[in-house]
Amino acid sequence: MSVQDDLAAVKRCLEDLVRTVGQLERSVAAEGTTPPPAPGRPESVVTIPDAPYDSGLWTDTDDEGLGARDRHAP
Repeated sequence: MSVQDDLAAVKRCLEDLVRTVGQLERSVAAEGTTPPPAPGRPESVVTIPDAPYDSGLWTDTDDEGLGARDRHAP
């Protein structure tokens, strides 16, 4: 395919996407409700506590990008 053919194909796909999103927005607005969650996704929200984590969990880990705690970076 030439570059022009690729660009034409991308343009058609983008126009299809815009049309499909418009249809989806109209259908959601007509129903007045939000769509159901995707299958396989949990519906409940997991809250993460603000309390600090147990520092014992991090004794054998490296600081990302900084190396191990007991060694200096090169």
